[in-house]
Amino acid sequence: MTPIIYFVRHGETDWNAEGRLQGQRDIPLNDLGRVQAEEVAGVLTRLNGRFEDLAYWASPLSRARETMELMRIRLGLAAKAYRTDDRLKEIAFGDWEGFTWSQVEQANPELAAARIADKWHVTPPSGENYEVVATRLHQFLGLVERDSVVVAHGGVGRALMALAGGLAKPAAAETYVRQGVIYVFEAGGFRVEEP
Repeated sequence: MTPIIYFVRHGETDWNAEGRLQGQRDIPLNDLGRVQAEEVAGVLTRLNGRFEDLAYWASPLSRARETMELMRIRLGLAAKAYRTDDRLKEIAFGDWEGFTWSQVEQANPELAAARIADKWHVTPPSGENYEVVATRLHQFLGLVERDSVVVAHGGVGRALMALAGGLAKPAAAETYVRQGVIYVFEAGGFRVEEP
């Protein structure tokens, strides 16, 4: 039987609020992001009363680790008793990191238009596309042996929607991954659970 994955996108950062592409830049949570991390703990408690028996995984980027640690503290669990995995890092936007999308379109309109047309396969300069993220995420999923909480990023969430959630790749690449909710992946599909 395939394990259930409780997927959490990290809480909001200032760059999220400003519409900047973060990629693998290590941007911390803002105050709203910290509140979202704590609220997610309540959602998990409602979904799985045996949350202490779950495996816990996070991206090594600080915004995901802080989300995980705040959530675990709220659950009454040891803050740092979870594992990180580099394969859970956000999609790398390379040279576009730190820019808003409108700045990317002004600087490189042809490549920006190509990426809008095919987000799954078009790669930013010195970055990654979703196919690369899905490949590394598929390798990570091979490690998941029991129901797990995974705290990562929007790009990882989109790849997970294609790999385990039943969405076609183009649809997954266009799906907005919300903060402050839990995406429950089970039985080849997924649902969103809110506070």
